[in-house]
Amino acid sequence: MTQVAMTLNGKKVSANVEDRTLLVHYIREAQGLTGTHVGCDTSQCGACVVHVNGRAVKSCTMLAVQAAGAEVMTVEGLANGPELHPVQAAFREHHGLQCGFCTPGMIMTAVDMIRRHNGVLDEDTIRHELEGNICRCTGYHNIVKAIKAAADQMVAMRTAAE
Repeated sequence: MTQVAMTLNGKKVSANVEDRTLLVHYIREAQGLTGTHVGCDTSQCGACVVHVNGRAVKSCTMLAVQAAGAEVMTVEGLANGPELHPVQAAFREHHGLQCGFCTPGMIMTAVDMIRRHNGVLDEDTIRHELEGNICRCTGYHNIVKAIKAAADQMVAMRTAAE
């Protein structure tokens, strides 16, 4: 057993885990945050996407010990209290979910995508960037619409603040 400490959603946490524990299991089992989903166990679906030091990663491909000392953000850490993150709000407003299983990973991927592209996204770029995330319900149209709306809103908010 190894003690793994990190900052998870802005809070210092630690737990003793086996060296082979995946980050997704550390988050779900050792820390009790179940928004990050285990979908495929093969790194194909993207349901387990979290941010590690500001970058989207599939938490089923990373050992918890590899995230020791890191800043890790899950979907639970995006909202500011009762105020949803703009991407979360856009998914709700534009019906970017059905069963909701893939939604946390889609949202975390979208937040990273918007950051990397500085909010300047078109439909083709969004669809290309989502290739690592699988949704079995929606057909992606409303997911793409939600991400585009959130990106546009975030750019407008940034511009207004300048």
